[in-house]
Amino acid sequence: MGRKPELPGQVEWAWAWQEQAACAAVDTRLFFHPAGERGRTFEEREEAAKRVCAGCPVLAQCREYALRCAEEYGVWGGLTEGERGDVLRRRREAAHAPQPARAA
Repeated sequence: MGRKPELPGQVEWAWAWQEQAACAAVDTRLFFHPAGERGRTFEEREEAAKRVCAGCPVLAQCREYALRCAEEYGVWGGLTEGERGDVLRRRREAAHAPQPARAA
C-alpha cells in the first residue's frame, strides 16, 4: 500500500468558529434549497435561514468565509447566493475604481 501524502498539520483553528454558529444545531437543509424549490416556499426557507443567522455570534466570520471562498450555494453569514454575488461584484468594482489624487 502506498504512503499517504503529508498533510499541512492541524487546522482546527480555521474552523473553530463553526462550533459557535447558531446553525450548528439546525438541520442544514434550511440553508440549501432542494432542486426545483421555487416561489413562496423558497422565499420562506431563505428568510427562516436568515433569521437563524441574524442572532449568530459568528455571523461576520461565516460571511467572510463564504465571500473569500466564493461559496456558490446556500445561505452563509445571512447572505443568499445572489446577495454574496452582489457583495463580491461591488468589491471588485471598488478595487478597480480610480483612486483620487493625493495632495502634495
